[in-house]
Amino acid sequence: MAMLPCTAAFLLLSFLQTVKIADSQSFIGINYGQVADNLPPPSATAKLLQSTSIQKVRIYGSDPAIIKALANTGIGIVIGTANGDIPGLASDPGFAKSWISTNVLPFYPASNIILVTVGNEVLTSNDQNLKNKLLPAMQNVQKALKDASLEGKIKVSTVHAMEVLGQSEPPSSGSFDPSYGDLMKGLLEFNSANGSPFAINPYPYFAYTSDTRPETLAFCLFQPNAGRMDGNTKINYMNMFDAQVDAVYSALNSMGFKNVEIVVAETGWPYKGDDNEVGASIENAKAYNGNLIAHLRSMVGTPLMPGKSVDTYLFALYDEDLKPGPGSERSFGLFKPDLTMVYDAGLSKSNQVGTKSMCISLVFRVFCS
Repeated sequence: MAMLPCTAAFLLLSFLQTVKIADSQSFIGINYGQVADNLPPPSATAKLLQSTSIQKVRIYGSDPAIIKALANTGIGIVIGTANGDIPGLASDPGFAKSWISTNVLPFYPASNIILVTVGNEVLTSNDQNLKNKLLPAMQNVQKALKDASLEGKIKVSTVHAMEVLGQSEPPSSGSFDPSYGDLMKGLLEFNSANGSPFAINPYPYFAYTSDTRPETLAFCLFQPNAGRMDGNTKINYMNMFDAQVDAVYSALNSMGFKNVEIVVAETGWPYKGDDNEVGASIENAKAYNGNLIAHLRSMVGTPLMPGKSVDTYLFALYDEDLKPGPGSERSFGLFKPDLTMVYDAGLSKSNQVGTKSMCISLVFRVFCS
């Protein structure tokens, strides 16, 4: 009889390895910005990524050198059109077809392109013409992929700032800003019809900068805190990331689109900033990114979406030293140009092995003791 629990342990261990452990890594991506003059060559970056547990990369364009460098690595690639391309893509299906012919067809499938983002944070821009053209541009890119027999293999979406929400607290009351009205509805109908994700950029860091109490910092960094109660659901949220993502889920649900997948296109924490930028430090950046990665690997999910981890793209792979704005804007990188870590956020494959070992140890303690 003593052998039966251990047999069960081996079966459970196999299940954990194939489902929980291996797949959990696929939820971790990273943003690869290029507003810099000191970045290593794409070939070196591809080798760096392969030494980590990062499985997806988002680039803010369609640099062929990067796309080629990632060929045959298995790493999922998100490419994007510039905001300035949106009017042309919207008005000219031929331009959309040419864009796909130039930026996708020469590289796919050796380069594992999984998503095309049409523009970045367009709805929260001040350009009404761009907003009106966004959906037609996405539709033409989608048609171009269909004509190339890539429909369903490569998705099409756009990326939103958290400011598209008119309300985010409590999470269960999350709703979109009504001023976006039919524009948002049309985009969500597109996402739903094509099985593409709703991509959003939640940044607990910016929430902290507007409320710098110690308890807010702990809440944002996944550190011990009293939590924040959602009075509607009686759920006590223990971190800002879950609260923000669930607010997005509630907003989607309120419009009848709860089945549209959420993707976190950007999230991160700067490791330094100007003297007046509170909270920008290596200690806080390491805590946020490290604890977020651990949270994603746990596959606990959020209170409203339990048992799964949303695809999350960390910001960012490298600093971008030519970016304008405050010092923090140039200090989000997890790796230096010489390919060493700015700090250890737990992305190395040795950390991944450690997670597996912990799970294996737990299984045998429970079933074989």
